[in-house]
Amino acid sequence: MRGYIGWIGLAVAFAAQAGSGTLRVGSEVLVVGDSAARAVELMGKPSYKSHGKASSGHRTTKGRKARGRSADDASGEQWQYRQGNRIVTIVVVDGRISAIRDGGR
Repeated sequence: MRGYIGWIGLAVAFAAQAGSGTLRVGSEVLVVGDSAARAVELMGKPSYKSHGKASSGHRTTKGRKARGRSADDASGEQWQYRQGNRIVTIVVVDGRISAIRDGGR
């Protein structure tokens, strides 16, 4: 019984690591907090860039935008890279990577 609990705990730990905001690029690792220049250095120019909309899905208070940003905030630039059959999206806010989404297919 304890063996099963150990394996379940290990599986949960690996699942948590998979969404932790890191991306392996060859022998290098790109992490949340790195500069946008580091992303370009490791991955090249993005296939697609889009600017987030400041008011999409944000709660407002009397016409003002709510304070605070989450890691998945859409107000930054979203850079998309195609790597084989998957699309990696990097969100850049103020020149720093704020989120990495690996949309494996």
